[in-house]
Amino acid sequence: MSDLKSRYKKILNELQENIKDEKERNFVITKFQELSIIFMDIIDRLTYVTDIRVKDVEEKQKQIENKISDVQKIVDGIENDIYEDEEPYEFEITCPYCNHDFIADINSDTVIEVECPECHNVIELDWNAEDDDEEHDCPHCHRDCIKNQALTYDADAENEEAANSEDSDDENEEKNDDDDM
Repeated sequence: MSDLKSRYKKILNELQENIKDEKERNFVITKFQELSIIFMDIIDRLTYVTDIRVKDVEEKQKQIENKISDVQKIVDGIENDIYEDEEPYEFEITCPYCNHDFIADINSDTVIEVECPECHNVIELDWNAEDDDEEHDCPHCHRDCIKNQALTYDADAENEEAANSEDSDDENEEKNDDDDM
């Protein structure tokens, strides 16, 4: 600002030195001052308008920052819901050994075994298993591991066949004994 003031004084001094006629000099200095006031007024108006625009931009920027903050909170919430490791997953599991249904809290998909709270057998978890619509009802694992129903294992039927076979063997032996006599 002091540089502007010194320049202004320098111009006025040059006008006084170079214009010899006092009436002309006063006229030029007056007009120069009027022109300076006009320029200063224009500068003030431009500064005022610029200040208003800057304030508008700052206000809009605050609104945008608030909206971004709101969106960031929502995104953080979604990320926590998706990637949160602190909260365990709850799975309903039926023990293949005792058929006891229980809920297991599992913290990650790296857990591969869980213990049945009823029979205390360890159950191996298969995270890559696909849901099969096939029934699984084998008497050994309580699942249908034999796909062809005609080939299902029936221990009672096998025992009955063995008993029938022994009876027929006994009858054949008796018949042979009777023939020998």
